[in-house]
Amino acid sequence: MATINDNYLKLPGSYLFAEIARRVAAFKEANPEADIIRLGIGDVTQPLPPACIEAMHKAVDELANADTFRGYGPEQGYSFLTDAIIEHNYKARGIEIASDEIFISDGSKSDCGNIQEIFGTDNHVAITDPVYPVYLDTNVMAGRTGTLQEDGHFEGVTYLPCDASNDFAPALPKERVDMIYLCCPNNPTGTTLSRAELKKWVDYARENESVILFDAAYAAYITEDDVPRSIYEIEGAKDVAIEFRSFSKTAGFTGTRCGYTIIPKTVKGHAADGTLVEFNKLWNRRHTTKFNGTAYIVQRGAAAIYTEEGQKQVKETIAYYMENARIIREGLQAAGIKAYGGVNAPYIWLKTPENMPSWDFFDKLLTEVHIVGTPGAGFGPCGEGYFRLTAFGNRENTVRAVERIKKQLHI
Repeated sequence: MATINDNYLKLPGSYLFAEIARRVAAFKEANPEADIIRLGIGDVTQPLPPACIEAMHKAVDELANADTFRGYGPEQGYSFLTDAIIEHNYKARGIEIASDEIFISDGSKSDCGNIQEIFGTDNHVAITDPVYPVYLDTNVMAGRTGTLQEDGHFEGVTYLPCDASNDFAPALPKERVDMIYLCCPNNPTGTTLSRAELKKWVDYARENESVILFDAAYAAYITEDDVPRSIYEIEGAKDVAIEFRSFSKTAGFTGTRCGYTIIPKTVKGHAADGTLVEFNKLWNRRHTTKFNGTAYIVQRGAAAIYTEEGQKQVKETIAYYMENARIIREGLQAAGIKAYGGVNAPYIWLKTPENMPSWDFFDKLLTEVHIVGTPGAGFGPCGEGYFRLTAFGNRENTVRAVERIKKQLHI
């Protein structure tokens, strides 16, 4: 009889957002007349930028003509997209990235989850707490951790607590770690790390021969000058950091799917015999073996955001969501609820009233106010007592949700 990967049995019963969907469905079935406003899952609501739509229509027409038809494309991505990314997101900031150091994918979630495959299972992992569940769960699946403990932590993982007491900026680990997951702007807290804070992590990684796995999916939402848009703005980061980016929230590609990962050839790890090996080489091997490449039509659409018109349209959409974030943040504050984030990210991280457990607050918000959010405990033990709301709803529902919280939430 075939055996299973027992590491999967270490995981909790269901993925966070699957549990949210189950509870909402049960409530909706019992209360079919309820007008539910969803501010939980970070999915966008505004349409793709017109420049992207136009580019994708043109790409479809190309595939209808034998002279311009395209079949298999390069797994690493077409140069028209990779060159545009390098020019606008890196070279414009004084960062040199080579064309073979960028890999186009179907989104940063896939890359953040799959990147651990090119690391040895004996590597020690550090994650912030609370954290985007994919970082931890994929390392559990790979066998890089022990079992789940009663306190909600997995054995063999270094947790880096992030809460209001340290301004959501994790302290350096006391022990040496090999793989460090950092997300900036952060999901779920909506907070960021300053240039000085990031330099501490780069310096630590260089001193300890660690690798930083830097999720910058929300970089386009940064408004403050002291927050780097890329970790490669920090001196020495190209020796120790892998960066993940996404078009999902930047340009509304949550249903279209496109992202990319930067792996400088200077980021290296040790083989069993002590030889230094480029992670870039390993990821290229995995990428070309396990990934078919992102569709030509999608890449044409993604490249269109770097046109003059595309840049204007993307900025307008981001401004729309960030105005939602302001409305939520200030509305919560008016209701006497402590709120964080929402300045450099489309997420608002709130303190649950009267230290209410986050799943209890989820149920209270759903049943009393008919609003869906995300319990902080779903992001890790240090998320307990907090709650996440997203600014990705439409304006009307965002305003309605805030008014309901102020008028109908009984605290």
